[in-house]
Formats: sequence, C-alpha cells, structure tokens
Amino acid sequence: MKQSQRGITFIGFVIVLCVVGFFAYCAMKLVPIYSEHFGVVKSMNQLLSEPGIGNKDIGEIRQMLNTKFSIQYVDDTTVPPQNIQLRRQNGAASLRVFYDKRVAFIYNIDLLISFDDTINLSSTAAASD
Repeated sequence: MKQSQRGITFIGFVIVLCVVGFFAYCAMKLVPIYSEHFGVVKSMNQLLSEPGIGNKDIGEIRQMLNTKFSIQYVDDTTVPPQNIQLRRQNGAASLRVFYDKRVAFIYNIDLLISFDDTINLSSTAAASD
C-alpha cells in the first residue's frame, strides 16, 4: 500500500511566511500614512461647514485648517503652510492641499507617497451671502 502525503513542506512554509511577512511589513509602514491622510481630508471637509469660508483669506483658512489638523492627529510637519493653496476663479473658491510623505522602508529604500486633494468652497460662499 502506497500512502500519499498532503500538506506543505517546511521550505514551502518558510517561503509563504516570508511573502506574508513582507506584505505585513508594508502594511505596518503604509497604514499610519493613509490614516493621517484621512485626517487631512476630514479636516478639509469640516471647513465646508464653517460659515463664510469661501470669503475668508488664505491666512485664516490655514489657521483654521491647522487647528482641525491637531484635532485629527495630523503631524505639524506633514502639510507645510505653502502647500495649502486657495484659488479664486470666476467667483468660485477652491482649496487645494498637496504634500509628499517619505517613510524609510528597508535599509536605504524609502517610500514616497504623494497626496493632492481639492475641495470646492464656492457652494458655501454662495450659501453664506
């Protein structure tokens, strides 16, 4: 009688473990970055509920946004003030926040993630007039 064995060999198990470990390591590095980005987006969307936000100048908007960033646990160095831009065109205002996040990955390899988000403030400006 010949019996066949089923299952994974030790070397196969080690290879699967290495692949799963690599992706788990990637997730541990990237999840905090995307979690912080969701805080940036949430802060931007919270600005829409502010009265007269479309008529405020960029200094006031940056200050309000930085206050909301601290509530959302966004690091102060993540979004530099020059990366928060207000564009007014034909009576419509839009807020753009863009930034790059660099994270050390393995040895001398870094991950660079770029974010660029824009929200339209003109609907709130028209509602507050």
